[in-house]
Amino acid sequence: MKVLVTGGGTGGHIYPALALIRSIKKHNSKAEFLYIGTENGLEAKIISKEDIPFKTVTITGFQRKLSFENVKTVLRFLKAVKVSKKYIKQFKPDIVIGTGGYVCGPVVYAAAKKGIPTVIHEQNSVPGLTNKFLSKYVNKIAISFEDSKDFFPKEKVELTGNPRAQEVVEAAKSSKGNKLTSLGLSSTRRTVLIVGGSRGAKPINDAVIGILDELGKKEYQCLYVTGEVHYENVKNEWSKVKSSKNIVCVPYIHDMPQVLSEVDLLVARAGATTLSEITALGLPSILIPSPYVTNNHQEKNCRSLEHVNAARVILEKEMSSEKLLQEIDSIFNDSVTWNEMHHGALKLGQPTSGDELYRIITQLVK
Repeated sequence: MKVLVTGGGTGGHIYPALALIRSIKKHNSKAEFLYIGTENGLEAKIISKEDIPFKTVTITGFQRKLSFENVKTVLRFLKAVKVSKKYIKQFKPDIVIGTGGYVCGPVVYAAAKKGIPTVIHEQNSVPGLTNKFLSKYVNKIAISFEDSKDFFPKEKVELTGNPRAQEVVEAAKSSKGNKLTSLGLSSTRRTVLIVGGSRGAKPINDAVIGILDELGKKEYQCLYVTGEVHYENVKNEWSKVKSSKNIVCVPYIHDMPQVLSEVDLLVARAGATTLSEITALGLPSILIPSPYVTNNHQEKNCRSLEHVNAARVILEKEMSSEKLLQEIDSIFNDSVTWNEMHHGALKLGQPTSGDELYRIITQLVK
């Protein structure tokens, strides 16, 4: 089986694509892959570290207001379709899968026009423009949130969840607290993981800095991922805290699925991949959605968790040190609350999402 995968722009599109590739390899060790992204996108850096052939096209997104730049985008799209058809002719894929981002547009469209089976995967509860456009041409649409189905042709939609969820569950099965102990924390104490993404999030960092002293006195422990940009500043503030034995600060964590499987509470942004991971694990969370993303999709994502009492939501404009500490304490100080959030998250989890996507693929490839 030859599989062409495309997706880029953010880790939320790239990591599910890699998880899907690994899932396909698990089922079919002879499967061959080609990944198409953009030269300047994050995918170029990430995929280069994997043993996956990588090709590029040049494409940008449409602006939401009338602009001459959109005319240029149309021309880039048409050129990218032509280049994609060349790659498709050379690779001869049995199926083409898009996991989101502008680059999916010309690649999946080109495949559909050539009669090749196509699938798109939507991670967010509210789809982006590219997947809405492609929904008219693809054979199947895999969604991560039940809320997404109303945006697409119903006969094409299947709820699969996010492939990253399955990887997290598999990591949890092999976890014995090793990651926490390697970071200098206890494997038996309740742990809150606070993270703002690979680059960090200043509002979250500011709020945490304001409560470092209080966190250091708690019975629970804290793993605080600052992001590379903010690490030195936080490290300086952390050094002033007298009682900090139960706090560990690091700039970045490479093995996040393993860490998530070992902690008891997450404080983070509300990216779609993060939410798929924590719902698969049944991990309670306090979510601070980024207000700077397209269509405010992070808030819409996390409201789905809030609705079933799987998460507490704090908008960035409402964020404060006191509010954050109050929410953490209220969850950890009441076992009934934690258990209700745990079961609420599990209700939304799709722990076999990679296998579900593989099932769809095999139905289309005959």
